[in-house]
Amino acid sequence: MMPAEKQQPARLGGALISTRVAARLLQELTGGRYARDDRLPPEVELAGALQVSRTVVRDALSELERGGYIERVRGIGTVVNRGVVRLQDRMDRKLEFTRLITATGHTPHTDHLLVTRQAAEAETAEKLGIQEGQTVLVISKRMLADDIPVLFCTDVLPMTLFDSTKPDAIDFARPIFDVLQEECGVQTTSTVTRLRAVTGEAAVRRLLQLPPDKALLELDEVCYSRLCRPVVHSRTLYTDYFDFALVRKLV
Repeated sequence: MMPAEKQQPARLGGALISTRVAARLLQELTGGRYARDDRLPPEVELAGALQVSRTVVRDALSELERGGYIERVRGIGTVVNRGVVRLQDRMDRKLEFTRLITATGHTPHTDHLLVTRQAAEAETAEKLGIQEGQTVLVISKRMLADDIPVLFCTDVLPMTLFDSTKPDAIDFARPIFDVLQEECGVQTTSTVTRLRAVTGEAAVRRLLQLPPDKALLELDEVCYSRLCRPVVHSRTLYTDYFDFALVRKLV
């Protein structure tokens, strides 16, 4: 009979068990028991060590393989891509400014925070799947690493996401993904991102203390919830403080 700890529901604390296991395995690959290994143990051994079923382990490994961290090869096993595991700032994964800055040894700070209610213009309405003129919440802020300005972002959300929650009582200095999860009960699962080099508005350049010969990296994103519903239109302007990587699957 299967041990009690393996008879777990498909979800645990709002997250798939396989997602939790994938995160745990990634921790073990970066600084834990598998930090020096070029291959992971067989599924049955991993299942025993993690006290979950082989099905959960298989799903977790599939998630890690989609992220480029491992490759499963018939007759060889689960091979670890150390070059990918070592990457810190991946543009194809969820970007959380505070974590990225902390990882560089600096302390993140937010200032110039401005929260306003506006009527959605046509372009914004189209991206968020709402009616033109519908009320949206616009949050703009600058982020610093210690005293170094590193980015300026503007997030636009439909007011309907907040229902009975009063936005005036929310701390929007936090990452917008955390705000959506904790205040609106909305989990973002994917984004469509467009990148380009831009000059940036004069006011933003002043806030970022950008010299005349420097450009900015713009990420223009629409973020979607689990039901494929657009919930945030985000525009972030980055200085060259960050060194982003992008993992591209070619086969």
